[in-house]
Amino acid sequence: MKWFGGRESDNVEDGNGSGGGGRGLIFGGGGILGVIGLLFYLFTGNDPQQIGIGQRGGDGYEQQTSSSTGPKSMQTRFVRVVLAGTEDVWDSLFRAEGRTYVKPKLFLYSEGVEAGCGYASSATGPFYCPADSKVYLDTAFFSEMQQRFHAPGLAAEAYVIAHEIGHHVQNLLGVSAKMDNARSQMSRTEYNKLSVKLELQADFYAGVWAHYEQTKGKGIVIERSDIDSILIAAHAIGDDRLQKQATGHVSPDSFTHGTSAQRAYWFKKGFDTGDLKEGDTFGSSEL
Repeated sequence: MKWFGGRESDNVEDGNGSGGGGRGLIFGGGGILGVIGLLFYLFTGNDPQQIGIGQRGGDGYEQQTSSSTGPKSMQTRFVRVVLAGTEDVWDSLFRAEGRTYVKPKLFLYSEGVEAGCGYASSATGPFYCPADSKVYLDTAFFSEMQQRFHAPGLAAEAYVIAHEIGHHVQNLLGVSAKMDNARSQMSRTEYNKLSVKLELQADFYAGVWAHYEQTKGKGIVIERSDIDSILIAAHAIGDDRLQKQATGHVSPDSFTHGTSAQRAYWFKKGFDTGDLKEGDTFGSSEL
């Protein structure tokens, strides 16, 4: 993936070093690593960080940048360029539908953060908070993708950001509000099934972003190998695979994000079609 020199978004807030005090952990909100933490908590009742889930080291950019710029500086620039790409794509798609795309903020943090949805530790992973319309990204998560999930590459990192922006799109379209209203009217199992549809739609929207990003002719350049990298990442964070890794067995009733095959399928569908009408996971007979 070629990205250097692309437009950088002004909507990235850097809160690194702010840390945070202990409060109730956020496991929801689209957090990818949070799936592992949630499963460990549900099955053991213990804090996932006690066994190292969510504890990270190193920086995924250390081998890709010069000492003059520094890995953290280059990582932030990459995030800004990816966010700018999502802004351009979704602004264009919303205008085509007679809507206004309200650009979200992306907040970079380390160790922990107090979001509009509550306190999130580093075990949560990237997540979107509808309450304050912000994407939250722990700056060490990209290293986690390489080391724990074996899903390296800039394209995989861009996919994670685009997925969370997909949740922002859902919020703007009123889908998030409908989910909140449904939460109190359903059993946990029923709501989990609805949550899977929500997450797979965000994967579809990430694919739509990639579809239009590659046709813009400026900014990020997406190649065939980048799509392969994203599909590997999607497989790596499927509920079935993560459950197997965390607990040794699979419990479909507790799925909240979809299987590896489903996540890859819906991203690929968004990428191949670029058609928002094809992303109705809630009405799909395939789920």
